[in-house]
Amino acid sequence: MSESIFSAKDGTAQGVAKQRLIETLAKPDKRVINDPYADRFVMGASIIKVMGHKLSIWLAKKIAPGFHEHIISRTRFIDDLIKKSAASGVEQYVILGAGYDSRAYRLELPSSLRIFEVDQPELQARKRRKLPKELLNSENITYVDVDFTHQSLTERLMDSGFDQSKSAVFTLEGVSQYITKEAVSSTIKEVATLTQKASSIFFISYVNELLNKNPEACFGKGYPNAEKRAKLITYGSAKVGEPWISLYSNEEIESLLARNGYSITENVTMEDLNSQHFGPVGRTLPENQLFNLEHFVIARSPS
Repeated sequence: MSESIFSAKDGTAQGVAKQRLIETLAKPDKRVINDPYADRFVMGASIIKVMGHKLSIWLAKKIAPGFHEHIISRTRFIDDLIKKSAASGVEQYVILGAGYDSRAYRLELPSSLRIFEVDQPELQARKRRKLPKELLNSENITYVDVDFTHQSLTERLMDSGFDQSKSAVFTLEGVSQYITKEAVSSTIKEVATLTQKASSIFFISYVNELLNKNPEACFGKGYPNAEKRAKLITYGSAKVGEPWISLYSNEEIESLLARNGYSITENVTMEDLNSQHFGPVGRTLPENQLFNLEHFVIARSPS
């Protein structure tokens, strides 16, 4: 790979973990996901715990209605994908840009599923310092740090025990907007080459290019100050040193995956998942609070 898809910064990783923490504070019958480890990665976690779920959600809606639910819906969508994949016999799970992802610990995954958490050495080390020691000793979890100045993703995965003859699911969550299109393309190509001997599933999330051209189209009908909110979101990311530099059209992503042998089986947004994820807990959002700017895609290889 010619360019790293990972960042040593953890601003956005903390931001996502913060939303998981807030959701976990909801009553068990009202929450969509549960992450008992999220607080370990969030600065000011104790204050958030004192505020509680309802107040935290209320404040979030004042800044960007639906943002919290969008992040949680993405989290739940991938959770379901990984659980279904493991249940159907997929043998390996590779988390690209793992950051503060906690699926390996919080989901009840079979011990037969080999999990590879891939990230930059600095962030990988930071994460492991914050986790309970007993979790780090799990035999089915392998931490793969990659220094792209002289290592490739394929080399490091192979050195870490990835088996090319076994099926695998790869996730690239909340990353594509922060890196160049060349980096995304080379990553997908490398994964396709790595898995050509067995079946594979590739998850990628991407931000719709309409966010810059027609912001209103990326939110639910009647969303307040869509253009202003879009600028606020991108500004906040840039402020923590992780600006959004790559947005995509549906056709562009479909073509990119197809060139590498992947066929899209699902391409959804918060609009599609709103009632599915939040309906059962009585928290379905009205249309004027929907974030539809990010797409969640599942693609499969023909093998």
